[in-house]
Amino acid sequence: MDDKIALLGTGLMGGPMGQRLLDAGFRLTVWNRSAHKTELLRQAGARVAQTPAQAVAGSDFVLTMLANGPAVSEVLQAGGVARAMPESALFIDMSSIPPDTAREHARLLAQRGIAALDAPVSGGVVGAAAGTLAIMAGGEPTAFARAMPVFAALGRATRVGPAGAGALAKLANQMIVGITIGAVAEALLLAEAGGADPSAVRDAIRGGFAESRILELHGARMLARNFEPGAHSATQLKDMASALVAAEAAGLQLPLTRSVHDLYSRFVQTGGASLDHSALLLALEQLNSRSPH
Repeated sequence: MDDKIALLGTGLMGGPMGQRLLDAGFRLTVWNRSAHKTELLRQAGARVAQTPAQAVAGSDFVLTMLANGPAVSEVLQAGGVARAMPESALFIDMSSIPPDTAREHARLLAQRGIAALDAPVSGGVVGAAAGTLAIMAGGEPTAFARAMPVFAALGRATRVGPAGAGALAKLANQMIVGITIGAVAEALLLAEAGGADPSAVRDAIRGGFAESRILELHGARMLARNFEPGAHSATQLKDMASALVAAEAAGLQLPLTRSVHDLYSRFVQTGGASLDHSALLLALEQLNSRSPH
């Protein structure tokens, strides 16, 4: 393909996403604050830029996969990306950021005549590597249609509304993920405490109404006590906090989200930030003063 893509952020998710774009034939330039995280993509054929502004110069598409809203704002403004992008480029922010921030970024870029999409993803590192991410896009229909060849390399994309709607959909996703992780962890904890085999309980309820990807994948992680991060607990907490802010702005009370947010908050504060979000099981064990089996 002749299209040039600049990818800003090549960490846990951005790295495998960059490889998917290379495999699809896009010409890829990458930048990451920690330069060593670009090395695998460089070896695979990507060009490495020294600054975000250098990365986006001459690009047809600019993708960001950064830690949070402030990180995206920083590269857009202090990092010079908003000024360095060609007016013909399409900005696609695939980070998980608050809806208000996504709308502000769209307004900022529109002042230069640049179209923008907020298009966060779900599916974790496994989905990023396999090209099976669920992509939730907010922005104009014409911009979404233009982005489809890029999205096709990464997963399944759905336009969910105007600017900010993609970020809002990601918060809805994270609410369901976080609450369901909590439910699975509590269920396995109760099964073990009551004398049942938690692994057998999980097998028994698979395929019934309790079936979910969380029960399948994160339930297995909990049983194996494998909490190497596919998604960090600190990131899950950030998104639950953003969901509560959005709920307050909408005049809503979300007690389940609040409860799980508070559990993640305590867990992160006591050293769990870098563990997988399925490690919420450990927070519940701490709450109940139970030793791991």
